[in-house]
This record gives sequence, structure tokens and C-alpha cells, in this order.
Amino acid sequence: SLTLPQRATFEVVETEPVTKGQTASSSYKPAVLSNGVRTAVPPHISAGTRIVVMTADGSYVERAKD
Repeated sequence: SLTLPQRATFEVVETEPVTKGQTASSSYKPAVLSNGVRTAVPPHISAGTRIVVMTADGSYVERAKD
């Protein structure tokens, strides 16, 4: 049987730019990852940033440390 890791690292290839005042709120913005999956990321994440996502549901975990 195939077992997927709980987390995977991908690069954000497309996301909306941060608008002034948006970083003060806890809202997330849409993003497209290098594998084509759409997810929601915090306002401080921009295109080119590598992030860690949960493989089960594609949700954002953290900015990649590598």
C-alpha cells in the first residue's frame, strides 16, 4: 500500500499581492502551488515562497525552513 507523508513542501507560484492593512488581520488569501493545487495562505506569503502544507487537505502549515 502507498503511504503519503503528512506534510509536503511546495512553492507558491501565484498569489494576490498584500494590500495595505491586510497584514493586521488574520484573513488568508488564495494561492496556487507548484503542483497546481489551490490553497489559502497568510497575507505575508508571496509568490516564490516555499510553504509546508498538509497532504490530507492541502491546508497551510508554515513557511518552509529550507
